[in-house]
Amino acid sequence: MKLLFTNFHDGDGGGHTTYVLTLAAALAARHAVHVAAPATSRLYRQAGAVAGVHARAQAFPTGVRLAAHWRAWRQLRALLREQDFDVVHVNGSADHRLVISALRGRQRRPRIVLTKHNSKPMTGIGQWWRARQGTDQVIAVCEYTRRELMVSPYRRCRLATVHNGVDIGHFSPWLDAPARQERRRWMGDRPGLLLGSNAGTADYKGWMDLVEALALLPAEQRLLVHLLIAGKLPSECARQRIGELGLAGQVHFPGLLADVRPTIAAIDAGFVLSWGVETISFACREMMAMGKPVLVSEYAGLAENIRPGRDGWSVPPRDRPAMARMLQRLLEERPELPAMGRAAREHAEESFGVDHFVERTEAVYAALLAGEVVVQSDES
Repeated sequence: MKLLFTNFHDGDGGGHTTYVLTLAAALAARHAVHVAAPATSRLYRQAGAVAGVHARAQAFPTGVRLAAHWRAWRQLRALLREQDFDVVHVNGSADHRLVISALRGRQRRPRIVLTKHNSKPMTGIGQWWRARQGTDQVIAVCEYTRRELMVSPYRRCRLATVHNGVDIGHFSPWLDAPARQERRRWMGDRPGLLLGSNAGTADYKGWMDLVEALALLPAEQRLLVHLLIAGKLPSECARQRIGELGLAGQVHFPGLLADVRPTIAAIDAGFVLSWGVETISFACREMMAMGKPVLVSEYAGLAENIRPGRDGWSVPPRDRPAMARMLQRLLEERPELPAMGRAAREHAEESFGVDHFVERTEAVYAALLAGEVVVQSDES
């Protein structure tokens, strides 16, 4: 197959970038793979370094910028005409729109596959038009998303659920000694519970809710809990609030990391407490693959990652008292966390691997091109 992946993000791109890079790198061994993304994006930079992947600098403008739209349209149309792709896999509204427009009038056009990565509603005339005029297949990254698609304009399209996969060889448990060394970087030799997240510091990730929950604990318990949150450094307003709560010495920010594994290795358990945008979370699966149980919010598909009480826990989104009670529970159950971490790793080995993710996605492409029906879900 000849495949083109597109993504509109011009910066880091978060989970979208991880998703496309994972698929492109794996499929390049047996298919002709191209990636079109803005020249300023992490996706363009990293895709260009992957053997067998052809990275194309391509803008996907948003807003009312007619000249920019016209240049991007001409460039993309030329690429589509030159390469004659079998499948174009789009990953957001901006690239979806431009692909449909650039293909207009083509007698033979590639099949268009859309992955729904977030929990934003798919409503309005634009979504209705794209569902009818330029979408052959939609991939949901969790069962929650598939259910949402079933009541959207995309219910008329072919739908399949393919849960995101992570490289469980790369994200694997660390030896105790290196993990303890990294832990000392943040806690010294003080006893206590270190909870962490590599899901980022966007407001909707819910990390500040956990900070506020920590402040609710009695002083003797509060002093035993530290939080380690990787991602862009938080706003001055957020830092000021942490200081007002008296937690500046217990909430740590290592910043944006090229390799999140040292941070994950250091923690006792992870957390992803999103209350918006999220679907399934690569970060959650990376932490579980490294042998960490994870606390998730009962939002979108996050709870699909865990087996409650065995390799993780769940709380209602934004429920700070419930989070405070969970922190107390984790303090009480700290001796059990390593066993839960081993269960998390076993779960990752069974269900989260890249090979399974890539094979399921490849099967969706093949079935689409052959006109066959695909299985709706890939995980129990």
